[in-house]
This record gives sequence, structure tokens and C-alpha cells, in this order.
Amino acid sequence: MPGGEELLRSRGLRVTRPRLAVLDVLAAGGHLEVDEITRQVRQRIDSVSTQAVYDVLGALSRAGLSRRIEPAGSPARYEARAGDNHHHVVCRGCGEIADIDCAVGSAPCLDPDIAHGFEVDEAEVTFWGLCPTCQARRSADD
Repeated sequence: MPGGEELLRSRGLRVTRPRLAVLDVLAAGGHLEVDEITRQVRQRIDSVSTQAVYDVLGALSRAGLSRRIEPAGSPARYEARAGDNHHHVVCRGCGEIADIDCAVGSAPCLDPDIAHGFEVDEAEVTFWGLCPTCQARRSADD
């Protein structure tokens, strides 16, 4: 797998310390809010503003190096897994998010009956339920 510098250059982006740090944080996995990404980036480099992290995330998302998701009722979250047509499951209890591979296949995997002139290239599916921890908590409360 190419390093951060190679990834940035391959997408026509300048290599900067904040961009490398954000890529590093995202590569560790998860669906992270900006505040958490900023906290982890600050552990890697001396100082970075929250606005700088937002700017980096926007550039990475536009370049296809990160993905922004925003489940209903949740702040935006970012992940490194982008461009592979996967979906998400969100726990209604604690908000945990997990990836779900697309069962249908290639993007957009779902086509609307009427696209109103749009050329559809992606379908974003969010499944909702309770994670195992919240299921156990609910059972214990019964």
C-alpha cells in the first residue's frame, strides 16, 4: 500500500504535515468525528487548528482519499475507506457505526426509478439497529 506522501501526490495534492497526520489518523480505522481527528492529529504534530483539519478532510474527501458520512442525527464522521461502494450500520442506542460490504456489487448498486436527469454514481445505504452491547443492556433492563 502506498505511503501518505505517494497517496497525496497521486491525487494532485500537496504534501503537508497536517494532511499526512490526518491520513495517518484515518488509516487507523473507524468512523471519527472532527474533534477526535483533531485531538489525534495534535498528538502527532505540534499544533493544528480545527479549521485546518476541516480543510484537510474536505481536500481528502474531494480527492477520494477519505469518505464523509453523516447518519441522521449525528455529526459528520470521516473514514479512510472510500470508493469501494460499502454501506454502514448504525446503533440506535450508542451510535456505534460499522461497515457493511455491498451485497449487490458495483456502484451505484441501487438505481432510482426516476433520477430527474441526474447521472447516479453512488448509493449510500444506512442500516439502523442495536449493536451487541446495547442488545445486552436492553435484555438486562427487561
